[in-house]
Amino acid sequence: MLAIPQEPQKDVVQPSEYIGSPPEEGEDESRLLLRFAAPRDPVMVADWISFNVIDTERQDWARGWSALKTFMERELHARVPYGFKEGAFPLGTWVAEQRRAYGAGQMTGRRAQRLEKLGMVWNLADERFQENLEAAKAYYADHWTLCAPRSAAALDRPVGQWLSNLRRPGALEGRPEWKAALEAVDAHWNPAWPAEWQRHYAALRELLTDEDDRSEVLPGFTVHGMDVGKWLSKQRQHAVWEGLMEEQRELLEAVGVVPLPPEQAEPAKAPTKAVSAFEKGVAALEQYKAREGSLSVPRGHEERIVVGGQEHVVRLGVFLSNSKSRRAKLTADKLAALAGLGLEWAAE
Repeated sequence: MLAIPQEPQKDVVQPSEYIGSPPEEGEDESRLLLRFAAPRDPVMVADWISFNVIDTERQDWARGWSALKTFMERELHARVPYGFKEGAFPLGTWVAEQRRAYGAGQMTGRRAQRLEKLGMVWNLADERFQENLEAAKAYYADHWTLCAPRSAAALDRPVGQWLSNLRRPGALEGRPEWKAALEAVDAHWNPAWPAEWQRHYAALRELLTDEDDRSEVLPGFTVHGMDVGKWLSKQRQHAVWEGLMEEQRELLEAVGVVPLPPEQAEPAKAPTKAVSAFEKGVAALEQYKAREGSLSVPRGHEERIVVGGQEHVVRLGVFLSNSKSRRAKLTADKLAALAGLGLEWAAE
């Protein structure tokens, strides 16, 4: 109807007009100009109406996508703060509206795909969970458990506090996929028994992976700052063993730990003059060096030695590897004994 003259042209020339939202500061003019003083072509009028009135939402969405692309290329992620503006464009509120539309099922598949290619995360909670899960995996690789103390950190993240929060009743309600992801890392990440017990067990399991002789795990033997030997002695006591949950006893039995006889209230103390595992290792290394003329011991090598009239098999390669990795925990006399055999790292 705009294209149909309604009355004769007046002598006063009507000014040309733009209709629609003006461009933001720094943006080019993108609206069509309708010249009322000139003959009005119906096709041109239809394009003008479509571009400036009907399709303004499409034009605004394209501007938002372009602003998000600029942000992503600069920041390398698409997590835009709510109040952030890219230039004059309110990108933060625009992104929030896209998430709302996506969650309500009001977004087309094509738009969703275009945003996902830019790295759009529809659920920020899921993204934070995945980032913390990677830190939890790194902690597990070092400690063999996800029952971390609250102060624990990994990959510069407070993973201990995060895991503690997730262990609270109802914390994972409605999040079965989160629970499954944690159990895939550690089936006992949220045990029915105290987390401290699980930490000690994990330290013992890590230790026994390299040590076959469980009788040598005596009080005073520490792993990650925990006295695993003292803890193990307590677990083997008949009264304590009977007080454990069945699954706890199964875990201990799986690594070869058995309880003491009921009549033996306290575990038998090691003989005063018993030869320690460290002394056996030093004797085996001395024997190996005398025979081979070298301290380069393969990790899987076992050395047979006779000490105190008894034959012992020492996993010499494992002994050396463990001693070096735990150098900071070795006493001065132990370091001196190793250095005296020619191990340079022990003399540093």
